[in-house]
Amino acid sequence: MSDKPTKQEYAIAKWIRKNVQHKKTKFAGHNVEYFTGSKAVDSLLDSKWVTSEKLFSTREEIELYLDDMLKHQFFHRAKKVPISEQELKAMKNKKSKKLNDTDKEDKKKSDKKKKDDESEETSKDDKNDDEKNKTSEVLKKKKWGERKKKSRKIRLEMHMEQVFVDNLDAYVWIYDPIPFYYWVIGTFIVFGGIGICLFPLWPPQVRMGVQYLSIAAAGFLIFIIVLAILRLVLFSIIWILSAGKLHFWLFPNLTEDVGFFASFWPIYTYSVISKKSNKKGKKKKEKLSDDDDEEEEEEEDKLPNVFEDEKKSETEVKVIEDKQADFENFTVDLTPDKEHPKFSEDSSTDTESSSQLSHTGNDFVIVDKQDAQETQ
Repeated sequence: MSDKPTKQEYAIAKWIRKNVQHKKTKFAGHNVEYFTGSKAVDSLLDSKWVTSEKLFSTREEIELYLDDMLKHQFFHRAKKVPISEQELKAMKNKKSKKLNDTDKEDKKKSDKKKKDDESEETSKDDKNDDEKNKTSEVLKKKKWGERKKKSRKIRLEMHMEQVFVDNLDAYVWIYDPIPFYYWVIGTFIVFGGIGICLFPLWPPQVRMGVQYLSIAAAGFLIFIIVLAILRLVLFSIIWILSAGKLHFWLFPNLTEDVGFFASFWPIYTYSVISKKSNKKGKKKKEKLSDDDDEEEEEEEDKLPNVFEDEKKSETEVKVIEDKQADFENFTVDLTPDKEHPKFSEDSSTDTESSSQLSHTGNDFVIVDKQDAQETQ
């Protein structure tokens, strides 16, 4: 076996890259392409090297030939390792963060466009469309779930035994031929740079033509800048005169991320925004705010009445407690004693006072305990 690969091996390697199915993945931090060994053997059995040239006749001969190509470093053997669920979750979280950042930027751009182009649509058609979309999405999700169950994500790692085997192992391509158009573009860039460096040696007519072209390019850039300023001035004037109802844009796609010809089409766009809907929304908000204020005022009016009732109840309780305390300290004497003259005199005076007190509604006399004991 020779150390250098032969022309026939290069031809077979190019044919395998074109005709054998290959997949792209990351291997050791690099984007690579790989194929499976059994598919390469199957495709070579139907190739011209078996039918016409008769280089191979059996699968074992193809396996040995591809083993020689592996030793000549056209590709190397890799091991398929299934990815765990934790690694998949980590990868999904990273992707979701990136998607969220891009979605936020897209939403900001879309919100700006929606504000300029607001329109009303029927709700019935939207509901029907939503139902159809939901059913289609459910079916897609079911199919996607079945595919996910069938397809299992794997990771490639370097195999310790670098030998070609007719099985489902992965073989990562090392041989990457440079396309022909790369050579054409490279030679054009090289000769173009040399020609620009030799500009003083150009003929006078060519130099004048280049000068006119540079002036035309500079004038075109200035024209675009002036046009962008004029369209903003025109939009602001029309917006002020129409009190914000008419939005008129000249060359609306001039500053958008589109192609050269698409940036100048359409020539103009306009949209009329009615403020009735905004006024209705404001009125509804004002009514709701007024109702809330009235409810708050009613609640505030009710609160002091509640506090006053509580205070009255507290005062009544205190009065009752004071009366109970007075009744404990005092005794009621309703039977007069005839033996003691003092008591008779006192009783006469008490009757007078009782007659006076009867007008107020109190028909009994309250006497201290000590006076009652002295009288007895």
